[in-house]
Amino acid sequence: MVLLAAAICTKAGKALVSRQFVEMTRTRVEGLLAAFPKLMNTGKQHTFVETESVRYVYQPLEKLYMVLVTTKNSNILEDLETLRLFSRVIPEYCRVLEESEISEHCFDLIFAFDEIVALGYRENVNLAQIRTFTEMDSHEEKVFRAVRETQEREAKAEMRRKAKELQQIRRDADRGKKGSSFGGFASSGMSSSNTSIITDTLIELEKPKPSPAPVRSSGPSKALKLVGKGKEVDDFVDKLKSEGENIILPGTGKRPSDASKSLPPPTHTESVHMRVEEKITLTCGRDGGLQNMEVIGMITLRVSDEKNGRIRLNINNNDKRGVQLQTHPNVDKKLFTAESVIGLKNPDKSFPLKTDVGVLKWRLQTTEESLIPLTINCWPSESGTGCDVNIEYELQDETLELNDVVISIPVPSGVGAPVIGDLDGEYRHDSRRNVLEWSLPVIDVKNKAGSMEFSINGQPNDFFPVSVSFVSKGSYCDIQVTKVSQVDGDSPVRFSTETSFVVDKYEIL
Repeated sequence: MVLLAAAICTKAGKALVSRQFVEMTRTRVEGLLAAFPKLMNTGKQHTFVETESVRYVYQPLEKLYMVLVTTKNSNILEDLETLRLFSRVIPEYCRVLEESEISEHCFDLIFAFDEIVALGYRENVNLAQIRTFTEMDSHEEKVFRAVRETQEREAKAEMRRKAKELQQIRRDADRGKKGSSFGGFASSGMSSSNTSIITDTLIELEKPKPSPAPVRSSGPSKALKLVGKGKEVDDFVDKLKSEGENIILPGTGKRPSDASKSLPPPTHTESVHMRVEEKITLTCGRDGGLQNMEVIGMITLRVSDEKNGRIRLNINNNDKRGVQLQTHPNVDKKLFTAESVIGLKNPDKSFPLKTDVGVLKWRLQTTEESLIPLTINCWPSESGTGCDVNIEYELQDETLELNDVVISIPVPSGVGAPVIGDLDGEYRHDSRRNVLEWSLPVIDVKNKAGSMEFSINGQPNDFFPVSVSFVSKGSYCDIQVTKVSQVDGDSPVRFSTETSFVVDKYEIL
């Protein structure tokens, strides 16, 4: 058998893709294909037609034809077997058998045709081998990528080590300049840079919690401040990668690039202002099962008026999930245990002025699936053209209102944009990071469930881990300050509260 050419053409004889396997001019090929429709006898069920010089072996493909042009002395049975293999190759690269799709994947088809026929003779290959050959999987390339990833990890580790050394040098220098303080609290005359160091010292005194939340100064900052928290120093320094960023809010866990996801500061604050801040770290399995969930929260107090320095805070703890509470060492623990009131051990002393002070923190760690605030279910299923992915969310804690929710799904690289089907909300395909971002402005009891469907070439494992980010003005553990009063006379004091619940890490592996 000698195969002269393989072509995909329209029913009018227009060539869309043609591959010649012997010396032939373009005019000759176009003339043969243009004559092909005129030679067909309508109404007869044949798969070949002959002229004086060549034989056409063809198969209809909806509105197109797959045509092989062979010599007349070739084996017709081998021709038909080769034709079937050519016809099976086309759907591997084209989702629909239309002119635009064939033209878009013309080079992929030509490469596949070359694996079937060489110099006019059929190669002994099957469809699986053709797919393997055209993918051009390289062991050397995998080794190179693995080496590069290892080098990147080492560079990041070195960066964290250098940042930690720089932080220690700055902290030592600032502590040498630190002004007078009493009882672990800073005096009211501290500068903005020393404020973060004093607050850091207060938090470091509390060792029982393995991952306490970082604290920032509420005032604007123009210089880089690295505020460490013992064992969490590496993670925190890694988040502050560029100079000029403000100190991250306690419990936000946001990177500088995610600053837009933080809640805006309140427009008005009283002389006694409190921030109730929580952050969540959660890891789930793709087939269900909560591997770990941790919520860390803190109440930070800031007093800006000297006459309100000697105060007490009434705490309302509505948590029913088993949260572990811990007060600052200078807070009267007996008073808090008996009456849920935060006050200094020495009632004659005042809270520091214009300084953020963490007075109460809590921690919840669990593997109970019913406590997951937002469940994510991702179902990739293989199809003939790649993968069909169905992903859905459901709000389990109906008391929460989640804002600026972004569900990020990894997608394979080099396969084009996903084809979106049903969708609640909006989506954005980031081709540089190979991520499909599903955005929902708000998830609450009125919008507690939704789904998105899309199709793309890939394997089920390509779409994990799925990560989630959101912000909320509500408290997950429901711990709030209900009243602030003077130590003398128990007269009420006006106060303002700022509550936030944000994501540190939220992944479905």
